[in-house]
Amino acid sequence: MRQLLLILTMSIYAFSASITLPENFQAKFTQKITNSKKKVINYSGKVSFSDKVLLKWEYVKPTKKEVCTNGHDLRVVDHDLEQVSNYRINKGFDLSKILKKAKPYKDRKHVYIAKYEGKNYTIQTDAKGRLIRVAYFDDLENTVLIIFTKMKYGKGKLKASTMKCNYPKSYDIING
Repeated sequence: MRQLLLILTMSIYAFSASITLPENFQAKFTQKITNSKKKVINYSGKVSFSDKVLLKWEYVKPTKKEVCTNGHDLRVVDHDLEQVSNYRINKGFDLSKILKKAKPYKDRKHVYIAKYEGKNYTIQTDAKGRLIRVAYFDDLENTVLIIFTKMKYGKGKLKASTMKCNYPKSYDIING
C-alpha cells in the first residue's frame, strides 16, 4: 500500500515538451487496480497539484482518505480508521525523468511509452498535451490505471491550506 501511494504521489511531477504541466491543476480521478487474479479495486476522488511539489489526493470511494506530499514527506489520513500515517520518502518516483524518456507510441497521437528503472509506463495526453491517463505495473505486479477528468489547469500557487491533509486531533498518529 505504501509503495502504491508513493507511486501515485510522485506520478504528477512531470516536465516534458510533449506533456503540459501547469503551475497548478485540479482534477477528478478514477484509479483502477487489477491484481494477477483479475480482482479489481476501483477508487475515485479528486487531486490537486501546486508549486511543482505539492500534491493532494482526496479519495472518496470506496473509502474516505487523503494523501498529501511535498515531495519529501507523505501523509496518509484514513478517515474511516481515524488514523494518520506519516512517512519520509526515501526513494522517490520521478515521473519527470520518465516523461523525458517517453517516446511516442508508433503512430498513435497523444500516447507515449517510457521505460524507467526496469518498468514500462504508458502515458496518454489530450489534444492540448495535458495528462489524462497513466498506466503501469506496480511493485506488486498489479496493473494500475489512473484516469484524470474535469482537468482545470491554472497559473500560480493554490492556497497552501487547500494542499494540506486535515484531520481531527483525536486521530491516532503513526510515524513510519
